[in-house]
Amino acid sequence: MSDVRRKKVRLGELLVEQKLLTTEQLQGALDEQKRSGRKLGRVLTDMGLVREEKLHELLAANLQIPFIDVRQLTLDHQTVRLLPEVQARRFRALVLQSDARGLLIGMADPTDLMAYDELSARLKQPLRIALVKEADLLKTMDVVYRRTDEIASIAQEVREELHQGDIDLELLSADEQSPDAPVIRLIQSMFQDAVQVRASDLHIEPGENVLRVRQRVDGVLQEQKIDGRRVASALVTRLKLMSGLDIAEKRLPQDGRFSLKVKDKVLDVRISTMPTQHGESVVMRLLDQSGSLMTLDKLGMAPTMLARFVELIARSAGMVLVTGPTGSGKTTTLYSALSHLNQPDTKIITVEDPVEYRLDRINQVQVNTKISLDFARVLRTTLRQDPDVILVGEMRDRETVDIGLRAAITGHLVFSTLHTMNAAATIHRLLDMGAAGYMIAAALHGIIAQRLVRRVCDNCAQPTEPSPQQRAWLSALTEPARVAKMNFQMGVGCTYCNLTGYRGRAAIYELLQIDRSLADAIRRGDSQEFANIVRQREGFTTLADAAMDLVATGVTSVAEAMSVTSGLDDDEPAVPKIEAVSQDDVDSLLNEALHAERVS
Repeated sequence: MSDVRRKKVRLGELLVEQKLLTTEQLQGALDEQKRSGRKLGRVLTDMGLVREEKLHELLAANLQIPFIDVRQLTLDHQTVRLLPEVQARRFRALVLQSDARGLLIGMADPTDLMAYDELSARLKQPLRIALVKEADLLKTMDVVYRRTDEIASIAQEVREELHQGDIDLELLSADEQSPDAPVIRLIQSMFQDAVQVRASDLHIEPGENVLRVRQRVDGVLQEQKIDGRRVASALVTRLKLMSGLDIAEKRLPQDGRFSLKVKDKVLDVRISTMPTQHGESVVMRLLDQSGSLMTLDKLGMAPTMLARFVELIARSAGMVLVTGPTGSGKTTTLYSALSHLNQPDTKIITVEDPVEYRLDRINQVQVNTKISLDFARVLRTTLRQDPDVILVGEMRDRETVDIGLRAAITGHLVFSTLHTMNAAATIHRLLDMGAAGYMIAAALHGIIAQRLVRRVCDNCAQPTEPSPQQRAWLSALTEPARVAKMNFQMGVGCTYCNLTGYRGRAAIYELLQIDRSLADAIRRGDSQEFANIVRQREGFTTLADAAMDLVATGVTSVAEAMSVTSGLDDDEPAVPKIEAVSQDDVDSLLNEALHAERVS
Protein backbone atom coordinates (compact mmCIF):
# COMPACT_ATOMS: atom_id res chain seq x y z
CA MET A 1 0.00 0.00 0.00
CA SER A 2 1.41 3.40 -0.96
CA ASP A 3 2.14 6.20 1.51
CA VAL A 4 -0.92 8.05 0.26
CA ARG A 5 -3.11 5.08 1.11
CA ARG A 6 -1.50 4.52 4.48
CA LYS A 7 -2.31 8.05 5.66
CA LYS A 8 -5.21 8.19 8.04
CA VAL A 9 -8.19 9.47 6.09
CA ARG A 10 -10.68 11.63 7.94
CA LEU A 11 -13.86 10.87 6.02
CA GLY A 12 -15.91 13.65 7.54
CA GLU A 13 -13.35 16.35 6.73
CA LEU A 14 -13.06 14.98 3.19
CA LEU A 15 -16.82 15.24 2.66
CA VAL A 16 -16.94 18.78 4.04
CA GLU A 17 -14.02 19.74 1.82
CA GLN A 18 -15.86 18.40 -1.24
CA LYS A 19 -18.98 20.34 -0.13
CA LEU A 20 -21.01 17.14 0.19
CA LEU A 21 -21.66 17.86 3.88
CA THR A 22 -22.02 20.94 6.00
CA THR A 23 -20.13 21.26 9.27
CA GLU A 24 -23.44 21.03 11.14
CA GLN A 25 -24.43 17.83 9.34
CA LEU A 26 -21.03 16.30 10.08
CA GLN A 27 -21.33 17.15 13.76
CA GLY A 28 -24.78 15.56 13.92
CA ALA A 29 -23.42 12.42 12.28
CA LEU A 30 -20.47 12.28 14.69
CA ASP A 31 -22.87 12.57 17.64
CA GLU A 32 -24.92 9.67 16.25
CA GLN A 33 -21.72 7.67 15.72
CA LYS A 34 -20.75 8.09 19.37
CA ARG A 35 -24.23 7.05 20.46
CA SER A 36 -24.58 3.98 18.21
CA GLY A 37 -20.95 2.87 17.85
CA ARG A 38 -21.36 2.36 14.10
CA LYS A 39 -18.83 3.48 11.49
CA LEU A 40 -19.22 7.05 10.28
CA GLY A 41 -19.80 6.02 6.65
CA ARG A 42 -22.71 3.78 7.64
CA VAL A 43 -24.17 6.54 9.84
CA LEU A 44 -24.00 9.05 6.98
CA THR A 45 -25.76 6.76 4.50
CA ASP A 46 -28.38 5.62 7.03
CA MET A 47 -29.17 9.27 7.85
CA GLY A 48 -29.52 9.98 4.13
CA LEU A 49 -26.85 12.69 4.17
CA VAL A 50 -24.67 11.06 1.49
CA ARG A 51 -25.48 8.45 -1.16
CA GLU A 52 -23.49 5.26 -0.64
CA GLU A 53 -22.27 5.20 -4.26
CA LYS A 54 -20.97 8.78 -4.01
CA LEU A 55 -19.27 7.99 -0.71
CA HIS A 56 -17.47 5.01 -2.24
CA GLU A 57 -16.40 6.92 -5.35
CA LEU A 58 -14.97 9.78 -3.28
CA LEU A 59 -13.16 7.47 -0.87
CA ALA A 60 -11.67 5.35 -3.67
CA ALA A 61 -10.48 8.46 -5.55
CA ASN A 62 -8.91 9.94 -2.42
CA LEU A 63 -7.12 6.68 -1.57
CA GLN A 64 -6.13 6.17 -5.22
CA ILE A 65 -7.56 2.64 -5.26
CA PRO A 66 -10.19 1.08 -7.52
CA PHE A 67 -13.84 0.73 -6.52
CA ILE A 68 -14.99 -2.77 -7.58
CA ASP A 69 -18.50 -4.16 -7.91
CA VAL A 70 -17.90 -7.61 -6.43
CA ARG A 71 -21.24 -8.85 -7.81
CA GLN A 72 -19.82 -8.80 -11.33
CA LEU A 73 -16.79 -10.94 -10.49
CA THR A 74 -16.45 -14.69 -10.99
CA LEU A 75 -14.34 -15.60 -7.99
CA ASP A 76 -12.01 -18.58 -7.76
CA HIS A 77 -12.84 -20.50 -4.58
CA GLN A 78 -9.23 -21.60 -4.06
CA THR A 79 -8.07 -17.98 -4.18
CA VAL A 80 -10.82 -16.77 -1.86
CA ARG A 81 -9.95 -19.43 0.71
CA LEU A 82 -6.41 -18.14 1.04
CA LEU A 83 -8.03 -16.03 3.74
CA PRO A 84 -10.04 -18.11 6.28
CA GLU A 85 -13.69 -17.17 6.73
CA VAL A 86 -13.21 -16.03 10.34
CA GLN A 87 -10.60 -13.42 9.35
CA ALA A 88 -12.54 -12.45 6.23
CA ARG A 89 -15.63 -11.59 8.24
CA ARG A 90 -13.64 -9.96 11.05
CA PHE A 91 -11.75 -7.61 8.74
CA ARG A 92 -14.56 -7.28 6.15
CA ALA A 93 -12.09 -8.36 3.47
CA LEU A 94 -12.08 -10.83 0.58
CA VAL A 95 -9.28 -12.11 -1.67
CA LEU A 96 -10.51 -11.20 -5.15
CA GLN A 97 -7.56 -12.14 -7.34
CA SER A 98 -4.11 -13.74 -7.24
CA ASP A 99 -1.42 -13.09 -9.87
CA ALA A 100 2.30 -12.44 -10.24
CA ARG A 101 1.94 -9.07 -8.51
CA GLY A 102 0.41 -10.58 -5.37
CA LEU A 103 -3.16 -10.52 -4.06
CA LEU A 104 -6.00 -8.12 -4.78
CA ILE A 105 -7.99 -7.64 -1.57
CA GLY A 106 -11.49 -6.18 -1.53
CA MET A 107 -12.19 -4.29 1.72
CA ALA A 108 -15.28 -2.54 2.97
CA ASP A 109 -13.06 -0.11 4.94
CA PRO A 110 -9.66 0.39 3.27
CA THR A 111 -8.77 3.00 5.91
CA ASP A 112 -8.57 0.32 8.61
CA LEU A 113 -4.78 0.20 8.92
CA MET A 114 -4.84 -2.43 11.68
CA ALA A 115 -6.83 -4.79 9.44
CA TYR A 116 -4.36 -4.18 6.59
CA ASP A 117 -1.39 -5.04 8.83
CA GLU A 118 -3.11 -8.23 10.05
CA LEU A 119 -3.89 -9.27 6.48
CA SER A 120 -0.29 -8.64 5.38
CA ALA A 121 1.07 -10.72 8.25
CA ARG A 122 -1.32 -13.61 7.60
CA LEU A 123 -1.23 -13.77 3.79
CA LYS A 124 2.53 -13.09 3.46
CA GLN A 125 2.18 -11.73 -0.08
CA PRO A 126 2.18 -8.25 -1.61
CA LEU A 127 -1.31 -6.80 -1.27
CA ARG A 128 -3.26 -4.43 -3.50
CA ILE A 129 -6.41 -2.93 -1.98
CA ALA A 130 -9.76 -2.26 -3.65
CA LEU A 131 -12.89 -0.75 -2.16
CA VAL A 132 -16.10 -2.83 -2.22
CA LYS A 133 -19.61 -2.24 -0.85
CA GLU A 134 -20.01 -3.86 2.55
CA ALA A 135 -23.47 -5.30 1.82
CA ASP A 136 -22.25 -6.92 -1.40
CA LEU A 137 -19.14 -8.18 0.37
CA LEU A 138 -21.13 -9.92 3.12
CA LYS A 139 -23.53 -11.44 0.60
CA THR A 140 -20.62 -12.75 -1.47
CA MET A 141 -19.04 -14.28 1.63
CA ASP A 142 -22.21 -16.30 2.25
CA VAL A 143 -21.88 -17.71 -1.25
CA VAL A 144 -18.14 -18.36 -1.58
CA TYR A 145 -17.53 -19.75 1.89
CA ARG A 146 -19.62 -22.83 1.18
CA ARG A 147 -19.19 -25.83 3.47
CA THR A 148 -18.34 -28.38 0.78
CA ASP A 149 -14.73 -28.67 1.95
CA GLU A 150 -15.85 -28.89 5.57
CA ILE A 151 -18.33 -31.65 4.69
CA ALA A 152 -15.63 -33.65 2.90
CA SER A 153 -13.20 -33.11 5.79
CA ILE A 154 -15.64 -34.25 8.46
CA ALA A 155 -16.65 -37.21 6.30
CA GLN A 156 -12.99 -38.24 6.21
CA GLU A 157 -12.91 -37.99 10.01
CA VAL A 158 -16.02 -40.18 10.25
CA ARG A 159 -14.46 -42.73 7.89
CA GLU A 160 -11.27 -42.88 9.96
CA GLU A 161 -13.26 -43.25 13.18
CA LEU A 162 -15.18 -46.20 11.72
CA HIS A 163 -12.16 -47.82 10.09
CA GLN A 164 -11.49 -50.31 12.86
CA GLY A 165 -14.93 -51.89 13.10
CA ASP A 166 -18.64 -51.70 12.51
CA ILE A 167 -20.81 -48.84 13.71
CA ASP A 168 -21.53 -49.05 17.43
CA LEU A 169 -25.23 -48.17 17.41
CA GLU A 170 -25.49 -47.95 21.20
CA LEU A 171 -22.50 -45.64 21.39
CA LEU A 172 -23.88 -43.58 18.51
CA SER A 173 -27.22 -43.25 20.26
CA ALA A 174 -25.61 -42.33 23.58
CA ASP A 175 -23.42 -39.80 21.78
CA GLU A 176 -26.41 -38.01 20.27
CA GLN A 177 -26.07 -34.80 22.27
CA SER A 178 -22.33 -34.45 21.70
CA PRO A 179 -21.59 -31.57 19.30
CA ASP A 180 -18.09 -32.96 18.80
CA ALA A 181 -19.20 -36.25 17.28
CA PRO A 182 -17.98 -36.22 13.65
CA VAL A 183 -21.25 -37.62 12.33
CA ILE A 184 -23.24 -34.88 14.05
CA ARG A 185 -20.89 -32.20 12.78
CA LEU A 186 -21.18 -33.64 9.27
CA ILE A 187 -24.98 -33.40 9.48
CA GLN A 188 -24.76 -29.84 10.83
CA SER A 189 -22.48 -28.78 7.99
CA MET A 190 -24.71 -30.39 5.38
CA PHE A 191 -27.82 -28.61 6.65
CA GLN A 192 -26.02 -25.28 7.07
CA ASP A 193 -24.81 -25.50 3.48
CA ALA A 194 -28.28 -26.46 2.25
CA VAL A 195 -29.85 -23.46 4.01
CA GLN A 196 -27.13 -21.17 2.67
CA VAL A 197 -27.87 -22.09 -0.96
CA ARG A 198 -31.68 -22.18 -0.41
CA ALA A 199 -31.98 -25.88 -1.19
CA SER A 200 -35.46 -27.42 -1.09
CA ASP A 201 -34.30 -31.04 -0.89
CA LEU A 202 -31.21 -32.89 0.32
CA HIS A 203 -30.30 -36.27 -1.23
CA ILE A 204 -27.87 -38.78 0.27
CA GLU A 205 -27.09 -41.53 -2.23
CA PRO A 206 -24.53 -44.29 -1.52
CA GLY A 207 -22.64 -45.70 -4.49
CA GLU A 208 -20.20 -48.58 -4.79
CA ASN A 209 -17.18 -46.57 -3.61
CA VAL A 210 -18.53 -43.06 -3.28
CA LEU A 211 -21.22 -41.16 -1.39
CA ARG A 212 -23.14 -38.53 -3.33
CA VAL A 213 -24.72 -35.58 -1.51
CA ARG A 214 -27.03 -33.67 -3.82
CA GLN A 215 -29.01 -30.50 -3.19
CA ARG A 216 -31.99 -29.37 -5.22
CA VAL A 217 -31.60 -25.62 -5.76
CA ASP A 218 -34.24 -23.81 -7.87
CA GLY A 219 -35.50 -27.20 -9.03
CA VAL A 220 -32.09 -28.45 -10.27
CA LEU A 221 -29.79 -30.90 -8.44
CA GLN A 222 -26.21 -29.92 -7.56
CA GLU A 223 -23.85 -32.75 -6.61
CA GLN A 224 -20.92 -33.25 -4.26
CA LYS A 225 -19.02 -36.54 -4.07
CA ILE A 226 -17.50 -37.94 -0.87
CA ASP A 227 -15.16 -40.94 -0.88
CA GLY A 228 -16.18 -44.06 1.03
CA ARG A 229 -19.39 -46.01 1.70
CA ARG A 230 -18.95 -46.37 5.44
CA VAL A 231 -19.72 -42.68 5.88
CA ALA A 232 -23.15 -43.24 4.30
CA SER A 233 -24.05 -45.99 6.76
CA ALA A 234 -23.15 -43.86 9.80
CA LEU A 235 -24.88 -40.82 8.34
CA VAL A 236 -28.13 -42.66 7.56
CA THR A 237 -28.17 -44.28 11.00
CA ARG A 238 -27.85 -40.92 12.71
CA LEU A 239 -30.60 -39.37 10.56
CA LYS A 240 -32.92 -42.30 11.30
CA LEU A 241 -32.29 -41.86 15.04
CA MET A 242 -33.13 -38.15 14.74
CA SER A 243 -36.43 -38.91 12.98
CA GLY A 244 -37.44 -41.84 15.21
CA LEU A 245 -37.15 -44.52 12.53
CA ASP A 246 -36.16 -48.16 13.04
CA ILE A 247 -32.37 -48.24 12.62
CA ALA A 248 -32.37 -52.05 12.46
CA GLU A 249 -34.73 -52.17 9.48
CA LYS A 250 -32.73 -51.62 6.31
CA ARG A 251 -34.77 -53.75 3.91
CA LEU A 252 -37.95 -51.65 3.77
CA PRO A 253 -38.60 -47.97 2.97
CA GLN A 254 -39.39 -45.73 5.93
CA ASP A 255 -40.77 -42.19 6.32
CA GLY A 256 -40.35 -39.78 9.21
CA ARG A 257 -39.76 -36.18 10.15
CA PHE A 258 -37.86 -34.04 12.63
CA SER A 259 -37.27 -30.35 13.33
CA LEU A 260 -33.91 -28.65 13.17
CA LYS A 261 -32.74 -25.12 13.96
CA VAL A 262 -30.09 -23.79 11.59
CA LYS A 263 -28.89 -20.28 12.43
CA ASP A 264 -32.12 -18.23 12.65
CA LYS A 265 -34.23 -20.71 10.68
CA VAL A 266 -36.41 -23.52 11.99
CA LEU A 267 -36.56 -26.36 9.47
CA ASP A 268 -39.20 -29.05 9.38
CA VAL A 269 -37.42 -31.98 7.72
CA ARG A 270 -39.41 -34.75 6.02
CA ILE A 271 -37.22 -37.80 5.55
CA SER A 272 -37.72 -40.79 3.27
CA THR A 273 -35.38 -43.81 3.17
CA MET A 274 -35.23 -46.43 0.46
CA PRO A 275 -33.04 -49.58 0.26
CA THR A 276 -30.74 -49.60 -2.79
CA GLN A 277 -28.00 -51.91 -4.05
CA HIS A 278 -25.26 -50.09 -2.14
CA GLY A 279 -27.15 -49.09 1.01
CA GLU A 280 -30.04 -46.89 2.03
CA SER A 281 -30.77 -43.81 -0.03
CA VAL A 282 -32.19 -40.84 1.92
CA VAL A 283 -34.12 -37.85 0.59
CA MET A 284 -35.03 -34.98 2.91
CA ARG A 285 -37.49 -32.19 2.07
CA LEU A 286 -36.55 -28.99 3.89
CA LEU A 287 -39.47 -26.77 4.92
CA ASP A 288 -38.66 -23.42 6.49
CA GLN A 289 -41.19 -22.97 9.30
CA SER A 290 -39.64 -19.69 10.47
CA GLY A 291 -40.43 -17.87 7.23
CA SER A 292 -43.78 -16.14 6.79
CA LEU A 293 -46.26 -17.51 4.28
CA MET A 294 -46.40 -15.86 0.90
CA THR A 295 -49.37 -13.54 0.50
CA LEU A 296 -51.58 -13.69 -2.59
CA ASP A 297 -50.16 -10.49 -4.07
CA LYS A 298 -46.64 -11.99 -3.90
CA LEU A 299 -47.47 -15.13 -5.91
CA GLY A 300 -46.72 -13.43 -9.21
CA MET A 301 -50.18 -13.59 -10.80
CA ALA A 302 -51.14 -10.87 -13.25
CA PRO A 303 -53.44 -8.29 -11.55
CA THR A 304 -56.51 -9.30 -13.59
CA MET A 305 -55.93 -13.00 -12.88
CA LEU A 306 -55.34 -12.31 -9.18
CA ALA A 307 -58.65 -10.43 -8.95
CA ARG A 308 -60.46 -13.39 -10.52
CA PHE A 309 -58.73 -15.83 -8.19
CA VAL A 310 -59.65 -13.79 -5.10
CA GLU A 311 -63.25 -13.74 -6.31
CA LEU A 312 -63.18 -17.54 -6.72
CA ILE A 313 -61.89 -18.26 -3.22
CA ALA A 314 -64.32 -15.78 -1.68
CA ARG A 315 -67.28 -17.98 -2.63
CA SER A 316 -69.10 -19.91 0.08
CA ALA A 317 -69.21 -23.20 -1.83
CA GLY A 318 -67.71 -25.01 -4.81
CA MET A 319 -64.40 -26.63 -5.69
CA VAL A 320 -61.17 -24.95 -6.80
CA LEU A 321 -58.40 -27.23 -8.11
CA VAL A 322 -54.70 -26.36 -8.41
CA THR A 323 -52.88 -28.58 -10.89
CA GLY A 324 -49.30 -29.20 -11.94
CA PRO A 325 -46.48 -31.70 -11.44
CA THR A 326 -44.60 -32.26 -8.18
CA GLY A 327 -42.53 -29.21 -7.25
CA SER A 328 -44.58 -26.72 -9.25
CA GLY A 329 -45.61 -24.59 -6.24
CA LYS A 330 -49.18 -25.88 -5.76
CA THR A 331 -48.85 -26.05 -1.97
CA THR A 332 -47.60 -22.46 -1.79
CA THR A 333 -50.59 -21.24 -3.81
CA LEU A 334 -53.09 -23.17 -1.67
CA TYR A 335 -51.56 -22.06 1.63
CA SER A 336 -51.59 -18.45 0.44
CA ALA A 337 -55.31 -18.82 -0.29
CA LEU A 338 -55.94 -20.40 3.13
CA SER A 339 -53.96 -17.63 4.83
CA HIS A 340 -56.12 -15.07 3.01
CA LEU A 341 -59.31 -16.79 4.24
CA ASN A 342 -58.05 -17.51 7.77
CA GLN A 343 -60.38 -15.37 9.88
CA PRO A 344 -62.08 -15.96 13.28
CA ASP A 345 -65.45 -16.47 11.58
CA THR A 346 -64.20 -19.12 9.14
CA LYS A 347 -63.67 -22.77 10.10
CA ILE A 348 -60.90 -24.29 7.95
CA ILE A 349 -59.88 -27.96 8.01
CA THR A 350 -57.07 -29.46 5.94
CA VAL A 351 -56.43 -33.14 5.16
CA GLU A 352 -52.81 -33.54 4.08
CA ASP A 353 -50.07 -36.10 3.51
CA PRO A 354 -47.96 -34.75 5.03
CA VAL A 355 -48.80 -31.46 6.76
CA GLU A 356 -46.18 -29.15 5.24
CA TYR A 357 -46.73 -25.83 7.01
CA ARG A 358 -48.38 -25.26 10.37
CA LEU A 359 -51.01 -22.53 10.39
CA ASP A 360 -52.58 -20.99 13.46
CA ARG A 361 -56.38 -21.37 13.85
CA ILE A 362 -56.54 -23.98 11.06
CA ASN A 363 -57.31 -27.61 11.92
CA GLN A 364 -54.73 -29.70 10.05
CA VAL A 365 -55.05 -33.50 9.85
CA GLN A 366 -52.16 -35.80 8.90
CA VAL A 367 -53.16 -38.82 6.81
CA ASN A 368 -51.80 -42.14 8.12
CA THR A 369 -52.46 -45.11 5.83
CA LYS A 370 -50.83 -47.53 8.31
CA ILE A 371 -53.88 -47.21 10.55
CA SER A 372 -56.36 -46.80 7.66
CA LEU A 373 -56.58 -43.05 8.22
CA ASP A 374 -56.73 -42.27 4.51
CA PHE A 375 -58.04 -39.21 2.66
CA ALA A 376 -61.53 -40.59 2.18
CA ARG A 377 -62.01 -41.58 5.83
CA VAL A 378 -60.71 -38.27 7.18
CA LEU A 379 -62.77 -36.34 4.64
CA ARG A 380 -65.98 -38.09 5.71
CA THR A 381 -65.24 -37.15 9.32
CA THR A 382 -64.32 -33.62 8.32
CA LEU A 383 -67.82 -33.01 6.95
CA ARG A 384 -69.20 -33.63 10.47
CA GLN A 385 -66.90 -30.97 11.94
CA ASP A 386 -68.94 -28.07 10.53
CA PRO A 387 -66.20 -26.63 8.27
CA ASP A 388 -66.57 -23.64 5.96
CA VAL A 389 -63.41 -24.40 3.96
CA ILE A 390 -61.81 -27.80 3.34
CA LEU A 391 -58.39 -28.46 1.83
CA VAL A 392 -57.79 -31.98 0.50
CA GLY A 393 -54.06 -32.41 -0.10
CA GLU A 394 -54.54 -34.44 -3.28
CA MET A 395 -57.33 -36.09 -5.26
CA ARG A 396 -55.82 -39.59 -5.33
CA ASP A 397 -58.74 -41.96 -5.99
CA ARG A 398 -62.37 -42.09 -6.99
CA GLU A 399 -63.70 -42.19 -3.43
CA THR A 400 -61.82 -39.04 -2.44
CA VAL A 401 -62.99 -37.28 -5.59
CA ASP A 402 -66.62 -38.24 -4.98
CA ILE A 403 -66.61 -37.06 -1.37
CA GLY A 404 -64.85 -33.82 -2.32
CA LEU A 405 -67.39 -33.10 -5.08
CA ARG A 406 -70.31 -33.84 -2.74
CA ALA A 407 -68.81 -31.51 -0.13
CA ALA A 408 -68.51 -28.77 -2.74
CA ILE A 409 -72.21 -28.97 -3.75
CA THR A 410 -73.47 -29.11 -0.16
CA GLY A 411 -72.24 -25.74 1.03
CA HIS A 412 -68.48 -26.08 1.49
CA LEU A 413 -65.59 -24.39 -0.30
CA VAL A 414 -63.17 -27.19 -1.25
CA PHE A 415 -59.55 -26.79 -2.36
CA SER A 416 -57.47 -29.64 -3.71
CA THR A 417 -54.65 -30.56 -6.11
CA LEU A 418 -54.33 -32.82 -9.12
CA HIS A 419 -51.37 -33.84 -11.27
CA THR A 420 -52.26 -32.76 -14.80
CA MET A 421 -50.39 -30.99 -17.61
CA ASN A 422 -52.72 -27.99 -17.87
CA ALA A 423 -56.12 -26.70 -16.79
CA ALA A 424 -58.04 -28.22 -19.71
CA ALA A 425 -56.57 -31.69 -19.06
CA THR A 426 -58.03 -31.66 -15.53
CA ILE A 427 -61.46 -32.67 -16.80
CA HIS A 428 -59.87 -35.62 -18.65
CA ARG A 429 -58.37 -36.78 -15.38
CA LEU A 430 -61.50 -36.40 -13.24
CA LEU A 431 -63.64 -38.30 -15.75
CA ASP A 432 -60.96 -40.95 -16.06
CA MET A 433 -61.01 -41.39 -12.26
CA GLY A 434 -64.69 -42.27 -12.49
CA ALA A 435 -66.28 -39.00 -11.39
CA ALA A 436 -69.69 -38.32 -12.94
CA GLY A 437 -69.72 -35.46 -15.44
CA TYR A 438 -72.82 -33.85 -13.90
CA MET A 439 -71.16 -33.93 -10.45
CA ILE A 440 -68.04 -32.21 -11.79
CA ALA A 441 -70.14 -29.61 -13.62
CA ALA A 442 -72.16 -28.82 -10.49
CA ALA A 443 -69.19 -28.63 -8.10
CA LEU A 444 -66.14 -27.34 -9.99
CA HIS A 445 -65.82 -23.55 -10.12
CA GLY A 446 -62.23 -22.98 -11.19
CA ILE A 447 -58.93 -24.60 -12.14
CA ILE A 448 -55.46 -23.13 -11.76
CA ALA A 449 -52.51 -24.75 -13.54
CA GLN A 450 -49.02 -23.60 -12.68
CA ARG A 451 -45.29 -24.14 -13.15
CA LEU A 452 -42.08 -22.64 -11.77
CA VAL A 453 -39.43 -21.18 -14.08
CA ARG A 454 -35.93 -20.20 -13.04
CA ARG A 455 -35.08 -16.50 -12.94
CA VAL A 456 -32.07 -15.24 -14.84
CA CYS A 457 -29.40 -14.26 -12.28
CA ASP A 458 -29.43 -10.48 -11.78
CA ASN A 459 -25.69 -10.34 -11.27
CA CYS A 460 -24.57 -11.99 -14.52
CA ALA A 461 -27.52 -11.34 -16.86
CA GLN A 462 -26.55 -10.22 -20.35
CA PRO A 463 -28.55 -9.38 -23.49
CA THR A 464 -28.71 -12.28 -25.93
CA GLU A 465 -30.34 -13.30 -29.18
CA PRO A 466 -32.59 -16.36 -29.44
CA SER A 467 -31.68 -19.24 -31.73
CA PRO A 468 -33.76 -19.98 -34.87
CA GLN A 469 -35.57 -22.76 -33.00
CA GLN A 470 -36.38 -20.40 -30.13
CA ARG A 471 -37.60 -17.72 -32.56
CA ALA A 472 -39.89 -20.29 -34.16
CA TRP A 473 -41.35 -21.10 -30.73
CA LEU A 474 -41.93 -17.42 -30.00
CA SER A 475 -43.46 -16.78 -33.42
CA ALA A 476 -45.92 -19.62 -32.88
CA LEU A 477 -47.19 -17.88 -29.72
CA THR A 478 -47.25 -14.21 -30.71
CA GLU A 479 -46.80 -11.80 -33.57
CA PRO A 480 -43.29 -10.91 -34.89
CA ALA A 481 -43.68 -7.25 -33.89
CA ARG A 482 -43.89 -8.21 -30.23
CA VAL A 483 -40.94 -10.60 -30.51
CA ALA A 484 -38.83 -7.76 -31.92
CA LYS A 485 -39.48 -5.67 -28.77
CA MET A 486 -38.61 -8.40 -26.26
CA ASN A 487 -35.75 -7.99 -23.80
CA PHE A 488 -33.92 -11.32 -24.17
CA GLN A 489 -31.60 -12.05 -21.25
CA MET A 490 -29.29 -14.93 -20.37
CA GLY A 491 -27.12 -15.51 -17.30
CA VAL A 492 -23.50 -16.27 -18.17
CA GLY A 493 -22.81 -17.77 -14.72
CA CYS A 494 -21.21 -16.17 -11.68
CA THR A 495 -20.34 -16.84 -8.04
CA TYR A 496 -23.83 -15.88 -6.82
CA CYS A 497 -25.66 -18.39 -9.02
CA ASN A 498 -23.06 -21.18 -8.73
CA LEU A 499 -22.24 -20.69 -12.43
CA THR A 500 -25.76 -21.79 -13.50
CA GLY A 501 -26.94 -18.43 -14.83
CA TYR A 502 -30.14 -18.67 -12.76
CA ARG A 503 -31.00 -17.62 -9.22
CA GLY A 504 -34.49 -17.95 -7.74
CA ARG A 505 -37.75 -18.93 -9.42
CA ALA A 506 -40.96 -17.28 -10.60
CA ALA A 507 -44.39 -18.84 -11.05
CA ILE A 508 -46.50 -18.91 -14.22
CA TYR A 509 -50.24 -19.56 -14.09
CA GLU A 510 -53.31 -20.22 -16.17
CA LEU A 511 -56.72 -19.73 -14.56
CA LEU A 512 -59.84 -21.34 -16.01
CA GLN A 513 -63.23 -20.37 -14.57
CA ILE A 514 -66.06 -22.78 -15.30
CA ASP A 515 -68.95 -20.96 -16.99
CA ARG A 516 -72.21 -22.35 -18.40
CA SER A 517 -70.79 -23.46 -21.77
CA LEU A 518 -67.89 -25.32 -20.12
CA ALA A 519 -70.23 -26.82 -17.51
CA ASP A 520 -72.53 -28.12 -20.27
CA ALA A 521 -69.58 -29.82 -22.01
CA ILE A 522 -68.49 -31.38 -18.72
CA ARG A 523 -72.04 -32.55 -17.96
CA ARG A 524 -72.16 -34.37 -21.31
CA GLY A 525 -68.72 -35.85 -20.69
CA ASP A 526 -67.50 -34.29 -23.95
CA SER A 527 -63.88 -33.54 -23.02
CA GLN A 528 -62.96 -32.72 -26.62
CA GLU A 529 -65.59 -29.98 -26.84
CA PHE A 530 -64.45 -28.72 -23.45
CA ALA A 531 -60.88 -28.38 -24.73
CA ASN A 532 -62.09 -26.64 -27.91
CA ILE A 533 -64.07 -24.07 -25.94
CA VAL A 534 -61.04 -23.36 -23.75
CA ARG A 535 -58.77 -22.83 -26.78
CA GLN A 536 -61.24 -20.41 -28.37
CA ARG A 537 -61.92 -18.43 -25.21
CA GLU A 538 -60.92 -14.82 -25.66
CA GLY A 539 -58.43 -13.50 -23.10
CA PHE A 540 -57.50 -16.94 -21.75
CA THR A 541 -53.80 -16.93 -20.81
CA THR A 542 -52.07 -20.28 -21.18
CA LEU A 543 -48.95 -21.35 -19.30
CA ALA A 544 -46.92 -20.83 -22.47
CA ASP A 545 -48.30 -17.28 -22.80
CA ALA A 546 -47.39 -16.56 -19.17
CA ALA A 547 -43.88 -17.92 -19.70
CA MET A 548 -43.46 -15.77 -22.79
CA ASP A 549 -44.43 -12.69 -20.77
CA LEU A 550 -41.53 -13.41 -18.40
CA VAL A 551 -39.20 -13.88 -21.38
CA ALA A 552 -40.32 -10.52 -22.80
CA THR A 553 -39.32 -8.69 -19.61
CA GLY A 554 -36.02 -10.56 -19.19
CA VAL A 555 -37.10 -12.38 -16.02
CA THR A 556 -36.32 -15.77 -17.53
CA SER A 557 -34.60 -17.08 -20.64
CA VAL A 558 -36.21 -18.46 -23.79
CA ALA A 559 -34.51 -21.83 -23.18
CA GLU A 560 -35.97 -22.08 -19.66
CA ALA A 561 -39.47 -21.10 -20.83
CA MET A 562 -39.36 -23.69 -23.62
CA SER A 563 -38.10 -26.39 -21.26
CA VAL A 564 -40.79 -25.80 -18.63
CA THR A 565 -43.72 -25.52 -21.05
CA SER A 566 -42.76 -28.36 -23.40
CA GLY A 567 -45.50 -30.95 -23.81
CA LEU A 568 -48.28 -28.77 -22.40
CA ASP A 569 -50.31 -29.03 -25.60
CA ASP A 570 -50.01 -32.81 -25.86
CA ASP A 571 -53.43 -34.42 -25.78
CA GLU A 572 -54.13 -36.80 -22.92
CA PRO A 573 -55.80 -40.18 -23.66
CA ALA A 574 -59.36 -39.56 -24.76
CA VAL A 575 -62.12 -40.32 -22.28
CA PRO A 576 -65.14 -42.04 -23.82
CA LYS A 577 -68.08 -39.71 -24.24
CA ILE A 578 -70.96 -40.60 -21.92
CA GLU A 579 -74.62 -40.14 -22.54
CA ALA A 580 -76.06 -36.74 -21.81
CA VAL A 581 -77.68 -36.38 -18.39
CA SER A 582 -80.95 -34.59 -17.97
CA GLN A 583 -81.53 -31.76 -15.52
CA ASP A 584 -83.92 -34.03 -13.58
CA ASP A 585 -81.00 -36.44 -12.99
CA VAL A 586 -78.84 -33.58 -11.74
CA ASP A 587 -81.58 -32.36 -9.38
CA SER A 588 -82.07 -35.91 -8.10
CA LEU A 589 -78.36 -36.28 -7.42
CA LEU A 590 -78.22 -32.97 -5.54
CA ASN A 591 -81.17 -34.00 -3.40
CA GLU A 592 -79.41 -37.30 -2.60
CA ALA A 593 -76.26 -35.44 -1.58
CA LEU A 594 -78.18 -33.03 0.63
CA HIS A 595 -80.06 -35.90 2.25
CA ALA A 596 -76.76 -37.75 2.90
CA GLU A 597 -75.33 -34.59 4.47
CA ARG A 598 -78.29 -34.24 6.84
CA VAL A 599 -78.19 -37.93 7.82
CA SER A 600 -74.43 -37.83 8.55
